[in-house]
Amino acid sequence: QVQLVESGGGLVQPGGSLRLSCAASGSLRRVNAMRWFRQAPGKERELVAVIRSDGGSTDYADSVKGRFTISRDNAKNTVFLQMNSLKPEDTAVYYCNAYSAYSVTNYWGQGTQVTVSS
Repeated sequence: QVQLVESGGGLVQPGGSLRLSCAASGSLRRVNAMRWFRQAPGKERELVAVIRSDGGSTDYADSVKGRFTISRDNAKNTVFLQMNSLKPEDTAVYYCNAYSAYSVTNYWGQGTQVTVSS
């Protein structure tokens, strides 16, 4: 089992920045990738960014490339999502996700609300 706890959401003006954190605990050895998803009202959950355990390679949704950065602190078992130049369309609940290919299991955090509004 893997437990995930997100923090760092809030209200920010357009053009502002936020940093989300995801603290992971439990059986992390078999986690292949850590991901951030988001879900806006009335929309499907979408993948925002991924960082892989093997090598630390990253990928981003086209809508956030150049603005968002995913990173990790292995010593603290924490993954971050630095969000810059935020837009109103970034408003959503952001979820941290841990994926294990070994057990074909997705683990989810409780989500944190990000609201971009003037």
